Amino acid sequence: MIHYVRAYATALLAAIVVATAAAPMASAASAAELQREGQAALKRLEASQKAARVLGSKATAVLVFPSMLKAGFMFGGQIGEGVLFRKGKAVAYYNSVAASYGLQAGAQTFGYALYFMNEAALRQLDATEGFELGVGPSVVLVDEGLGKSITTNTLTSEVYAFIFSQKGLMAGLGIQGSKITRISK
Repeated sequence: MIHYVRAYATALLAAIVVATAAAPMASAASAAELQREGQAALKRLEASQKAARVLGSKATAVLVFPSMLKAGFMFGGQIGEGVLFRKGKAVAYYNSVAASYGLQAGAQTFGYALYFMNEAALRQLDATEGFELGVGPSVVLVDEGLGKSITTNTLTSEVYAFIFSQKGLMAGLGIQGSKITRISK
């Protein structure tokens, strides 16, 4: 029992320390900073992932969250801000928040990009009080295996998601709901 309590306390302390150190990365940025960070993240992603380049050339718009912060122990959360690009120009800003519960511990930062492949999927982003991943248009999470098979002829989903620049340690299984809401900058 003492080992379990000690392990729990150590993991909780580590998550708090990492989350505190990483918090400035997920803090509110100005519109200009968010545009720069979003463009740089998108450029790095598309340079390293052929599928992202293919999607970028065909997408109606791309929503980039350059730096998300995720931390938790049993209960967890993540937060970050993003920018929506249409034809290379920033047109709107969003925040992404999520809560989770389950077997999890740690903290990490990461980025993600959503490639909206048509106007209907893009309209869904602002149609309600926030876009919930898993509700609405079909979202395909692109990993390395799937990324190798994406071509302009195989694009069939409305939204494609990439996760990139993961740093930190977050392990576990859980149920998660993520909500994206438009914000003013």
